[in-house]
Amino acid sequence: MEHDLAHWIHALPGKRVLLVGDLILDRYVFGDAERISPEAPVPILRVVESREAVGGSANVAACLRALGCEVAVCGVVGHDANADRLRAMLDRLGADASGVLAVSGRPTTTKTRLVGLAQHRHRQQLLRIDEEETQPLGEADAGALAALAVALVRDVDVICIEDYDKGVVVDSVVQAILAEAAKANRTVLVDPARLESYERYRGAGMITPNREELSVAVGRRLTSLDQVGDAARELIGSFGFGAIVATVDREGAVVVTSDGECTHLPTTPRAVYDNTGAGDAVLAMLAAATAGGADLISAATLANVAGGLEVEKFGCVPITADEVLADLRLTDRKHNGKLGSVEEVAAELSLRRDRGETVVFTNGCFDILHAGHVDFLRRCSREGSALVIGLNTDSSVRSLGKGDDRPINSFEDRAMVLGALECVDYVVGFDEETPENLIRRLRPDVLAKGADWADRGVVGREFVESYGGRVVLLPLVPGLSTSHLVERIRSERQSR
Repeated sequence: MEHDLAHWIHALPGKRVLLVGDLILDRYVFGDAERISPEAPVPILRVVESREAVGGSANVAACLRALGCEVAVCGVVGHDANADRLRAMLDRLGADASGVLAVSGRPTTTKTRLVGLAQHRHRQQLLRIDEEETQPLGEADAGALAALAVALVRDVDVICIEDYDKGVVVDSVVQAILAEAAKANRTVLVDPARLESYERYRGAGMITPNREELSVAVGRRLTSLDQVGDAARELIGSFGFGAIVATVDREGAVVVTSDGECTHLPTTPRAVYDNTGAGDAVLAMLAAATAGGADLISAATLANVAGGLEVEKFGCVPITADEVLADLRLTDRKHNGKLGSVEEVAAELSLRRDRGETVVFTNGCFDILHAGHVDFLRRCSREGSALVIGLNTDSSVRSLGKGDDRPINSFEDRAMVLGALECVDYVVGFDEETPENLIRRLRPDVLAKGADWADRGVVGREFVESYGGRVVLLPLVPGLSTSHLVERIRSERQSR
Protein backbone atom coordinates (compact mmCIF):
# COMPACT_ATOMS: atom_id res chain seq x y z
CA MET A 1 0.00 0.00 0.00
CA GLU A 2 2.85 2.38 0.85
CA HIS A 3 4.31 1.96 -2.62
CA ASP A 4 0.93 2.64 -4.27
CA LEU A 5 0.43 5.81 -2.23
CA ALA A 6 4.00 6.95 -2.84
CA HIS A 7 3.28 6.76 -6.56
CA TRP A 8 0.67 9.51 -6.18
CA ILE A 9 3.05 11.68 -4.15
CA HIS A 10 5.67 11.43 -6.88
CA ALA A 11 3.00 12.49 -9.41
CA LEU A 12 2.33 15.85 -7.70
CA PRO A 13 5.11 18.14 -8.97
CA GLY A 14 3.83 20.46 -11.70
CA LYS A 15 0.12 19.79 -11.11
CA ARG A 16 -1.79 23.07 -11.07
CA VAL A 17 -4.47 23.99 -8.54
CA LEU A 18 -6.84 26.98 -8.48
CA LEU A 19 -7.39 28.04 -4.88
CA VAL A 20 -10.27 30.34 -4.00
CA GLY A 21 -11.02 31.46 -0.47
CA ASP A 22 -10.43 33.68 2.54
CA LEU A 23 -6.87 35.00 2.60
CA ILE A 24 -5.57 35.65 6.12
CA LEU A 25 -2.38 37.15 7.50
CA ASP A 26 -1.30 35.28 10.62
CA ARG A 27 0.84 37.07 13.20
CA TYR A 28 2.52 35.34 16.14
CA VAL A 29 3.93 37.19 19.15
CA PHE A 30 6.00 34.81 21.28
CA GLY A 31 7.11 35.56 24.79
CA ASP A 32 7.78 34.29 28.28
CA ALA A 33 4.72 34.24 30.54
CA GLU A 34 6.21 33.64 33.97
CA ARG A 35 4.29 36.05 36.19
CA ILE A 36 0.85 37.54 36.71
CA SER A 37 0.16 41.25 36.26
CA PRO A 38 -0.34 43.26 39.48
CA GLU A 39 -2.93 45.31 37.57
CA ALA A 40 -5.28 42.41 36.73
CA PRO A 41 -5.35 38.59 37.02
CA VAL A 42 -3.72 38.10 33.60
CA PRO A 43 -0.32 36.77 32.50
CA ILE A 44 2.40 39.24 31.53
CA LEU A 45 3.97 38.34 28.18
CA ARG A 46 7.60 39.41 27.82
CA VAL A 47 8.01 39.45 24.03
CA VAL A 48 11.04 37.60 22.67
CA GLU A 49 10.03 36.99 19.04
CA SER A 50 7.44 38.05 16.46
CA ARG A 51 6.75 36.56 13.07
CA GLU A 52 4.17 36.55 10.29
CA ALA A 53 2.83 33.72 8.16
CA VAL A 54 0.20 33.06 5.54
CA GLY A 55 -3.12 31.88 6.96
CA GLY A 56 -6.57 30.77 5.83
CA SER A 57 -6.65 29.83 2.18
CA ALA A 58 -3.16 31.32 1.81
CA ASN A 59 -1.95 28.55 4.13
CA VAL A 60 -3.58 26.00 1.82
CA ALA A 61 -1.50 27.57 -0.95
CA ALA A 62 1.62 27.09 1.16
CA CYS A 63 0.65 23.46 1.78
CA LEU A 64 0.13 22.86 -1.94
CA ARG A 65 3.49 24.42 -2.80
CA ALA A 66 5.18 22.22 -0.17
CA LEU A 67 3.71 19.22 -1.99
CA GLY A 68 5.18 20.41 -5.28
CA CYS A 69 2.03 21.79 -6.93
CA GLU A 70 1.64 25.04 -8.85
CA VAL A 71 -1.02 27.29 -7.30
CA ALA A 72 -3.14 30.14 -8.63
CA VAL A 73 -4.73 32.09 -5.76
CA CYS A 74 -8.00 34.03 -5.82
CA GLY A 75 -9.21 36.00 -2.83
CA VAL A 76 -9.73 39.42 -1.32
CA VAL A 77 -7.45 41.80 0.58
CA GLY A 78 -7.75 45.43 1.61
CA HIS A 79 -5.85 48.51 0.52
CA ASP A 80 -3.45 48.34 3.45
CA ALA A 81 0.05 47.40 4.58
CA ASN A 82 -1.08 43.93 5.64
CA ALA A 83 -2.20 43.26 2.06
CA ASP A 84 1.28 44.16 0.85
CA ARG A 85 2.82 41.75 3.36
CA LEU A 86 0.45 38.95 2.36
CA ARG A 87 1.08 39.45 -1.36
CA ALA A 88 4.83 39.44 -0.74
CA MET A 89 4.60 36.16 1.17
CA LEU A 90 2.52 34.56 -1.57
CA ASP A 91 5.11 35.72 -4.07
CA ARG A 92 7.92 34.15 -2.01
CA LEU A 93 5.96 30.90 -1.95
CA GLY A 94 5.92 30.94 -5.73
CA ALA A 95 2.12 31.20 -5.88
CA ASP A 96 0.36 33.07 -8.69
CA ALA A 97 -1.45 35.91 -6.89
CA SER A 98 -2.80 37.62 -10.00
CA GLY A 99 -6.31 36.62 -8.92
CA VAL A 100 -6.11 38.48 -5.58
CA LEU A 101 -8.59 41.38 -5.56
CA ALA A 102 -8.07 44.53 -3.46
CA VAL A 103 -11.38 45.85 -2.11
CA SER A 104 -11.86 49.35 -0.73
CA GLY A 105 -13.27 49.75 2.77
CA ARG A 106 -12.40 46.19 3.75
CA PRO A 107 -9.29 45.38 5.85
CA THR A 108 -7.03 42.46 5.06
CA THR A 109 -8.12 39.74 7.48
CA THR A 110 -5.40 39.50 10.14
CA LYS A 111 -5.15 37.24 13.18
CA THR A 112 -2.60 38.04 15.88
CA ARG A 113 -1.87 35.27 18.37
CA LEU A 114 -0.10 35.94 21.67
CA VAL A 115 1.81 32.82 22.61
CA GLY A 116 3.41 32.24 26.01
CA LEU A 117 6.05 29.87 27.25
CA ALA A 118 6.13 29.09 30.98
CA GLN A 119 8.68 26.95 32.83
CA HIS A 120 10.27 25.85 29.52
CA ARG A 121 7.21 23.86 28.50
CA HIS A 122 5.32 23.79 25.21
CA ARG A 123 4.14 27.08 23.79
CA GLN A 124 0.52 27.88 24.60
CA GLN A 125 -1.76 30.43 22.94
CA LEU A 126 -2.94 33.03 25.44
CA LEU A 127 -5.05 35.31 23.27
CA ARG A 128 -6.02 35.92 19.64
CA ILE A 129 -6.80 39.33 18.18
CA ASP A 130 -8.82 39.42 14.94
CA GLU A 131 -8.91 42.34 12.50
CA GLU A 132 -11.53 41.55 9.86
CA GLU A 133 -14.75 42.38 8.03
CA THR A 134 -17.08 39.41 7.66
CA GLN A 135 -19.96 41.04 5.82
CA PRO A 136 -20.55 39.38 2.41
CA LEU A 137 -18.89 41.02 -0.57
CA GLY A 138 -21.01 43.48 -2.47
CA GLU A 139 -22.40 42.43 -5.84
CA ALA A 140 -19.76 44.30 -7.86
CA ASP A 141 -16.81 42.96 -5.88
CA ALA A 142 -18.23 39.42 -5.88
CA GLY A 143 -18.65 39.65 -9.65
CA ALA A 144 -15.07 40.85 -10.08
CA LEU A 145 -13.72 38.00 -7.92
CA ALA A 146 -15.82 35.42 -9.77
CA ALA A 147 -14.54 36.70 -13.12
CA LEU A 148 -10.92 36.37 -11.96
CA ALA A 149 -11.52 32.79 -10.80
CA VAL A 150 -13.55 31.67 -13.82
CA ALA A 151 -10.82 32.91 -16.16
CA LEU A 152 -8.36 30.49 -14.54
CA VAL A 153 -10.50 27.35 -14.39
CA ARG A 154 -9.41 25.85 -17.71
CA ASP A 155 -5.72 26.40 -16.91
CA VAL A 156 -5.69 24.14 -13.84
CA ASP A 157 -6.12 20.45 -13.00
CA VAL A 158 -8.44 20.92 -10.03
CA ILE A 159 -10.24 23.73 -8.17
CA CYS A 160 -10.13 24.12 -4.42
CA ILE A 161 -12.44 26.39 -2.36
CA GLU A 162 -11.52 27.19 1.26
CA ASP A 163 -14.40 28.86 3.10
CA TYR A 164 -13.72 30.46 6.49
CA ASP A 165 -17.04 32.36 6.33
CA LYS A 166 -15.35 35.76 6.14
CA GLY A 167 -17.78 37.02 3.52
CA VAL A 168 -15.61 36.25 0.48
CA VAL A 169 -16.87 32.81 -0.57
CA VAL A 170 -20.40 33.98 -1.34
CA ASP A 171 -23.00 31.97 -3.26
CA SER A 172 -22.56 33.78 -6.57
CA VAL A 173 -18.78 33.25 -6.58
CA VAL A 174 -19.07 29.53 -5.81
CA GLN A 175 -21.81 28.88 -8.36
CA ALA A 176 -19.93 30.74 -11.11
CA ILE A 177 -16.86 28.58 -10.46
CA LEU A 178 -18.91 25.36 -10.35
CA ALA A 179 -20.64 26.21 -13.63
CA GLU A 180 -17.34 26.86 -15.44
CA ALA A 181 -15.72 23.79 -13.86
CA ALA A 182 -18.57 21.61 -15.14
CA LYS A 183 -18.01 22.90 -18.69
CA ALA A 184 -14.25 22.28 -18.41
CA ASN A 185 -14.67 18.87 -16.70
CA ARG A 186 -12.70 19.96 -13.62
CA THR A 187 -13.30 18.68 -10.09
CA VAL A 188 -14.15 21.23 -7.40
CA LEU A 189 -13.24 20.48 -3.76
CA VAL A 190 -14.70 22.54 -0.94
CA ASP A 191 -13.62 22.87 2.68
CA PRO A 192 -16.91 24.25 4.03
CA ALA A 193 -17.51 26.86 6.69
CA ARG A 194 -19.47 26.05 9.84
CA LEU A 195 -22.85 26.60 8.18
CA GLU A 196 -26.33 25.25 8.78
CA SER A 197 -26.89 24.89 5.02
CA TYR A 198 -24.53 23.81 2.25
CA GLU A 199 -26.70 25.34 -0.45
CA ARG A 200 -23.91 27.60 -1.66
CA TYR A 201 -21.79 24.51 -2.47
CA ARG A 202 -24.51 22.65 -4.37
CA GLY A 203 -23.05 20.39 -7.05
CA ALA A 204 -19.43 20.41 -5.78
CA GLY A 205 -17.38 17.34 -6.59
CA MET A 206 -16.10 16.86 -3.04
CA ILE A 207 -16.82 18.38 0.38
CA THR A 208 -14.37 18.02 3.29
CA PRO A 209 -16.09 18.94 6.58
CA ASN A 210 -14.87 17.91 10.00
CA ARG A 211 -17.20 16.17 12.44
CA GLU A 212 -18.37 19.41 14.07
CA GLU A 213 -19.07 21.14 10.75
CA LEU A 214 -20.98 18.10 9.54
CA SER A 215 -23.01 18.06 12.76
CA VAL A 216 -24.01 21.71 12.28
CA ALA A 217 -24.96 21.09 8.65
CA VAL A 218 -27.39 18.26 9.52
CA GLY A 219 -28.58 19.78 12.79
CA ARG A 220 -27.67 16.94 15.15
CA ARG A 221 -24.73 15.64 17.13
CA LEU A 222 -22.73 12.91 15.43
CA THR A 223 -21.02 10.65 17.95
CA SER A 224 -20.47 7.45 15.96
CA LEU A 225 -18.93 6.67 12.59
CA ASP A 226 -22.25 5.24 11.41
CA GLN A 227 -23.93 8.55 12.23
CA VAL A 228 -21.24 10.43 10.30
CA GLY A 229 -21.81 8.16 7.29
CA ASP A 230 -25.58 8.66 7.46
CA ALA A 231 -25.17 12.46 7.70
CA ALA A 232 -22.85 12.48 4.67
CA ARG A 233 -25.33 10.43 2.62
CA GLU A 234 -28.07 12.88 3.62
CA LEU A 235 -26.06 15.90 2.41
CA ILE A 236 -25.06 14.17 -0.83
CA GLY A 237 -28.72 13.44 -1.51
CA SER A 238 -29.76 17.02 -0.73
CA PHE A 239 -27.03 18.91 -2.59
CA GLY A 240 -25.71 16.56 -5.27
CA PHE A 241 -22.12 16.32 -4.06
CA GLY A 242 -19.86 13.79 -5.77
CA ALA A 243 -18.36 12.67 -2.45
CA ILE A 244 -17.82 13.73 1.14
CA VAL A 245 -14.56 13.17 3.00
CA ALA A 246 -15.36 13.87 6.65
CA THR A 247 -12.48 14.09 9.10
CA VAL A 248 -13.37 12.61 12.50
CA ASP A 249 -10.42 13.73 14.68
CA ARG A 250 -8.55 10.79 16.21
CA GLU A 251 -10.76 8.29 14.40
CA GLY A 252 -9.39 9.34 11.00
CA ALA A 253 -11.78 9.99 8.12
CA VAL A 254 -15.04 8.71 6.66
CA VAL A 255 -15.38 8.69 2.86
CA VAL A 256 -18.88 8.55 1.38
CA THR A 257 -19.51 8.49 -2.37
CA SER A 258 -22.57 9.53 -4.38
CA ASP A 259 -23.76 5.91 -4.58
CA GLY A 260 -23.85 5.74 -0.78
CA GLU A 261 -20.75 3.60 -0.28
CA CYS A 262 -19.07 4.41 3.04
CA THR A 263 -15.40 3.73 3.91
CA HIS A 264 -13.69 4.38 7.24
CA LEU A 265 -9.99 5.27 7.04
CA PRO A 266 -8.39 4.99 10.50
CA THR A 267 -5.46 7.23 11.34
CA THR A 268 -2.13 6.49 12.97
CA PRO A 269 -2.13 7.46 16.68
CA ARG A 270 -0.45 10.85 17.07
CA ALA A 271 0.93 13.03 19.84
CA VAL A 272 -1.45 15.96 19.24
CA TYR A 273 0.23 19.29 19.88
CA ASP A 274 -1.93 21.79 17.97
CA ASN A 275 -4.96 21.26 15.73
CA THR A 276 -4.38 24.57 13.91
CA GLY A 277 -4.04 24.07 10.17
CA ALA A 278 -5.04 20.40 10.09
CA GLY A 279 -8.05 21.12 7.85
CA ASP A 280 -5.84 23.11 5.48
CA ALA A 281 -3.36 20.23 5.24
CA VAL A 282 -6.18 17.77 4.52
CA LEU A 283 -7.70 19.96 1.80
CA ALA A 284 -4.32 20.61 0.18
CA MET A 285 -3.44 16.93 0.01
CA LEU A 286 -6.88 15.94 -1.28
CA ALA A 287 -6.67 18.59 -3.99
CA ALA A 288 -3.09 17.74 -4.91
CA ALA A 289 -3.69 13.99 -5.06
CA THR A 290 -6.86 14.49 -7.08
CA ALA A 291 -4.96 16.74 -9.48
CA GLY A 292 -2.35 14.01 -9.78
CA GLY A 293 -4.96 11.45 -10.81
CA ALA A 294 -5.30 9.51 -7.53
CA ASP A 295 -8.51 7.61 -6.83
CA LEU A 296 -10.73 8.90 -4.02
CA ILE A 297 -9.63 6.40 -1.36
CA SER A 298 -5.94 6.91 -2.07
CA ALA A 299 -6.36 10.69 -2.02
CA ALA A 300 -8.29 10.54 1.26
CA THR A 301 -5.72 8.19 2.81
CA LEU A 302 -2.93 10.60 1.93
CA ALA A 303 -4.99 13.50 3.30
CA ASN A 304 -5.40 11.54 6.52
CA VAL A 305 -1.62 11.27 6.78
CA ALA A 306 -1.08 14.98 6.07
CA GLY A 307 -3.67 16.04 8.66
CA GLY A 308 -2.09 13.73 11.23
CA LEU A 309 1.36 15.17 10.63
CA GLU A 310 0.01 18.71 10.93
CA VAL A 311 -1.41 18.22 14.45
CA GLU A 312 2.06 17.23 15.66
CA LYS A 313 3.35 20.73 14.88
CA PHE A 314 2.73 24.12 16.50
CA GLY A 315 0.78 26.53 14.32
CA CYS A 316 0.30 26.23 10.56
CA VAL A 317 3.39 24.50 9.21
CA PRO A 318 3.10 23.18 5.63
CA ILE A 319 3.60 19.43 5.35
CA THR A 320 6.06 18.52 2.61
CA ALA A 321 5.91 15.64 0.18
CA ASP A 322 9.08 14.21 1.77
CA GLU A 323 7.42 14.20 5.21
CA VAL A 324 4.42 12.32 3.85
CA LEU A 325 6.66 9.79 2.12
CA ALA A 326 8.67 9.35 5.32
CA ASP A 327 5.53 8.77 7.36
CA LEU A 328 4.27 6.21 4.86
CA ARG A 329 7.50 4.31 5.24
CA LEU A 330 7.37 4.55 9.03
CA THR A 331 3.89 3.06 9.19
CA ASP A 332 4.44 0.38 6.56
CA ARG A 333 7.98 -0.91 7.01
CA LYS A 334 7.10 -4.44 5.86
CA HIS A 335 7.26 -3.38 2.20
CA ASN A 336 10.88 -2.30 2.28
CA GLY A 337 12.23 -3.83 5.48
CA LYS A 338 14.78 -1.85 7.46
CA LEU A 339 17.30 -1.29 4.67
CA GLY A 340 16.94 2.17 3.17
CA SER A 341 18.79 4.73 1.09
CA VAL A 342 20.49 7.68 2.77
CA GLU A 343 17.80 10.03 1.45
CA GLU A 344 14.91 7.89 2.68
CA VAL A 345 16.36 7.32 6.12
CA ALA A 346 17.38 10.97 6.58
CA ALA A 347 13.79 12.06 5.83
CA GLU A 348 12.36 9.56 8.31
CA LEU A 349 14.84 10.54 11.01
CA SER A 350 13.93 14.20 10.56
CA LEU A 351 10.29 13.29 11.11
CA ARG A 352 11.12 11.25 14.21
CA ARG A 353 13.18 14.08 15.68
CA ASP A 354 10.21 16.40 15.19
CA ARG A 355 8.31 13.96 17.41
CA GLY A 356 10.93 14.28 20.12
CA GLU A 357 12.79 11.03 19.40
CA THR A 358 16.55 10.50 19.83
CA VAL A 359 18.56 8.98 16.97
CA VAL A 360 21.48 6.65 17.72
CA PHE A 361 24.07 5.69 15.11
CA THR A 362 26.70 2.99 15.03
CA ASN A 363 28.53 1.26 12.20
CA GLY A 364 30.41 -1.86 11.28
CA CYS A 365 30.81 -4.78 8.86
CA PHE A 366 28.77 -7.27 10.92
CA ASP A 367 30.08 -10.01 8.64
CA ILE A 368 29.19 -12.93 10.92
CA LEU A 369 26.61 -11.79 13.43
CA HIS A 370 27.33 -13.21 16.88
CA ALA A 371 26.28 -12.80 20.51
CA GLY A 372 28.73 -9.95 21.03
CA HIS A 373 27.11 -7.97 18.22
CA VAL A 374 23.62 -8.56 19.60
CA ASP A 375 24.66 -7.45 23.10
CA PHE A 376 26.35 -4.33 21.73
CA LEU A 377 23.39 -3.35 19.52
CA ARG A 378 20.97 -3.79 22.40
CA ARG A 379 23.11 -1.44 24.45
CA CYS A 380 23.12 1.05 21.57
CA SER A 381 19.34 0.99 21.30
CA ARG A 382 18.99 1.92 24.98
CA GLU A 383 20.75 5.24 24.26
CA GLY A 384 17.79 6.55 22.24
CA SER A 385 14.57 5.65 20.45
CA ALA A 386 15.81 4.94 16.90
CA LEU A 387 18.93 2.92 16.12
CA VAL A 388 20.60 3.31 12.72
CA ILE A 389 23.30 0.89 11.55
CA GLY A 390 25.83 2.17 9.02
CA LEU A 391 26.79 -1.04 7.22
CA ASN A 392 29.95 -1.36 5.12
CA THR A 393 29.17 -2.45 1.57
CA ASP A 394 31.12 -5.39 0.14
CA SER A 395 33.62 -3.08 -1.60
CA SER A 396 34.05 -1.11 1.63
CA VAL A 397 34.82 -4.29 3.59
CA ARG A 398 37.40 -5.34 0.99
CA SER A 399 39.12 -1.95 1.27
CA LEU A 400 39.72 -2.52 4.98
CA GLY A 401 42.25 -5.29 4.33
CA LYS A 402 40.50 -7.97 6.37
CA GLY A 403 41.42 -10.70 3.88
CA ASP A 404 40.64 -11.84 0.36
CA ASP A 405 37.70 -13.95 1.55
CA ARG A 406 35.98 -11.07 3.31
CA PRO A 407 33.19 -10.31 3.49
CA ILE A 408 32.03 -13.85 3.97
CA ASN A 409 28.38 -12.80 3.73
CA SER A 410 27.13 -10.38 1.08
CA PHE A 411 25.86 -6.89 1.92
CA GLU A 412 22.25 -7.96 1.24
CA ASP A 413 22.54 -10.97 3.55
CA ARG A 414 24.18 -8.96 6.31
CA ALA A 415 21.52 -6.23 6.03
CA MET A 416 18.75 -8.84 6.22
CA VAL A 417 20.14 -10.42 9.38
CA LEU A 418 20.61 -7.03 11.08
CA GLY A 419 17.10 -6.02 10.05
CA ALA A 420 15.72 -9.08 11.81
CA LEU A 421 16.89 -7.71 15.18
CA GLU A 422 14.13 -5.95 17.08
CA CYS A 423 16.52 -3.35 18.48
CA VAL A 424 17.57 -2.18 14.99
CA ASP A 425 15.39 0.40 13.22
CA TYR A 426 17.38 1.21 10.06
CA VAL A 427 20.27 -0.18 8.03
CA VAL A 428 22.10 2.12 5.59
CA GLY A 429 25.03 1.07 3.42
CA PHE A 430 28.18 3.12 2.82
CA ASP A 431 30.98 2.52 0.29
CA GLU A 432 33.79 4.53 1.88
CA GLU A 433 36.32 3.17 4.36
CA THR A 434 34.78 5.30 7.12
CA PRO A 435 31.19 6.39 7.84
CA GLU A 436 32.13 10.10 8.11
CA ASN A 437 29.99 11.23 5.15
CA LEU A 438 27.06 9.07 6.23
CA ILE A 439 27.18 10.54 9.74
CA ARG A 440 27.15 14.04 8.26
CA ARG A 441 24.04 13.19 6.23
CA LEU A 442 22.11 11.56 9.08
CA ARG A 443 23.20 13.89 11.93
CA PRO A 444 22.63 11.41 14.79
CA ASP A 445 21.96 12.64 18.32
CA VAL A 446 24.14 9.85 19.72
CA LEU A 447 27.19 8.25 18.09
CA ALA A 448 27.89 4.85 19.65
CA LYS A 449 31.03 2.74 19.33
CA GLY A 450 32.61 -0.11 21.20
CA ALA A 451 34.93 0.59 24.14
CA ASP A 452 37.87 -0.68 22.07
CA TRP A 453 37.73 2.60 20.12
CA ALA A 454 38.71 4.66 23.16
CA ASP A 455 42.32 5.04 21.99
CA ARG A 456 41.74 4.94 18.23
CA GLY A 457 39.65 8.06 17.73
CA VAL A 458 35.96 7.78 16.90
CA VAL A 459 35.19 8.82 13.32
CA GLY A 460 32.55 11.57 13.32
CA ARG A 461 33.08 12.59 16.96
CA GLU A 462 33.95 16.23 16.26
CA PHE A 463 31.03 16.68 13.86
CA VAL A 464 28.44 15.14 16.19
CA GLU A 465 29.65 17.10 19.18
CA SER A 466 29.66 20.35 17.13
CA TYR A 467 25.85 20.48 17.15
CA GLY A 468 25.34 19.20 20.70
CA GLY A 469 25.28 15.46 20.03
CA ARG A 470 27.15 13.01 22.23
CA VAL A 471 29.50 10.09 21.74
CA VAL A 472 29.23 6.97 23.89
CA LEU A 473 31.66 4.07 24.16
CA LEU A 474 29.92 0.86 25.16
CA PRO A 475 31.43 -2.31 26.63
CA LEU A 476 31.97 -5.37 24.46
CA VAL A 477 31.61 -9.07 25.29
CA PRO A 478 35.20 -10.27 25.89
CA GLY A 479 36.64 -12.74 23.38
CA LEU A 480 33.86 -12.38 20.81
CA SER A 481 34.64 -10.82 17.43
CA THR A 482 34.09 -11.69 13.79
CA SER A 483 37.85 -11.71 13.14
CA HIS A 484 38.41 -14.26 15.92
CA LEU A 485 35.59 -16.43 14.58
CA VAL A 486 37.00 -16.28 11.05
CA GLU A 487 40.51 -17.14 12.26
CA ARG A 488 39.16 -20.11 14.21
CA ILE A 489 37.32 -21.38 11.12
CA ARG A 490 40.45 -20.96 8.99
CA SER A 491 42.65 -22.82 11.47
CA GLU A 492 40.14 -25.65 11.77
CA ARG A 493 40.10 -25.98 7.98
CA GLN A 494 43.89 -26.14 7.84
CA SER A 495 44.10 -28.80 10.56
CA ARG A 496 41.85 -31.19 8.67
